[in-house]
Amino acid sequence: MQQANAPSFEVIVVDDGSESTVPESIRTWSLQYPLVISKQPHSGVSAARNRGAQDSKGPVLLFADADSRFEPSCLEALNSAIADNPQEQSFQLRLTGDSSTLVGRVEVLRLRILQLHLLQPNGKIRYLNTAGFAIRRVHADVNAGIFNTAAIRAEDTLLLADLMERGELPLFVTKAVVQHRTPLSLLGCLRKDVRSAYLESKTYEVVASRGVKLRVGFRERIDMLRSMWRMSAEPSVGRAAWLILVIRQVLRLVVHLVCGLLRI
Repeated sequence: MQQANAPSFEVIVVDDGSESTVPESIRTWSLQYPLVISKQPHSGVSAARNRGAQDSKGPVLLFADADSRFEPSCLEALNSAIADNPQEQSFQLRLTGDSSTLVGRVEVLRLRILQLHLLQPNGKIRYLNTAGFAIRRVHADVNAGIFNTAAIRAEDTLLLADLMERGELPLFVTKAVVQHRTPLSLLGCLRKDVRSAYLESKTYEVVASRGVKLRVGFRERIDMLRSMWRMSAEPSVGRAAWLILVIRQVLRLVVHLVCGLLRI
């Protein structure tokens, strides 16, 4: 509703087996733009995204997370990038966080560093996050399913591996901005990190078995830590955000290591 100069679009909301009915506040959005609400038995995030793609009609599929907020010029900028780059099939939007909270500033720092270090010289990016990812419909096997339903978590990472196997990377659209808002407390974020690291560990094993290099190497990780430290000197970020981000990353690494040892 807040998009300015946006192309025509539709919104698909997939209810993945929730116990409550869809709130009436969501249904009233149909007065503002075409809206489809689909309900299915609980099948997981990958199946829900696949269902949304199958129910859509547009030539471009744009995925978002429940805590994503598109900046007012986001769809206009994405539409321009798609029109100006007819040879490109997929597009990663630029992500940022909500700097009004400490947890949000940690997310700002994390996303800025990731996108800075994974951006390639040709404008492509070795990164895919469904908080803001678009792909042309003709390039996606909608009927078979874009996302692998075996992935309980990190389904976007597995899709990135698929693209890399085909010699493709998404084009990074810097002017199409999505704010990834994190409504959790710091303790809630740490709990989510542990759970996410546990659930996504199997997905990373599948990626590794294909011989696709997605994990950040030791030297690159050190470079990113240095960049994070320098960036945390900015008043809008702060050193506390750097310290919390380091703790979160170490926690995730430990969980991945333990999960790997348990499966040996």
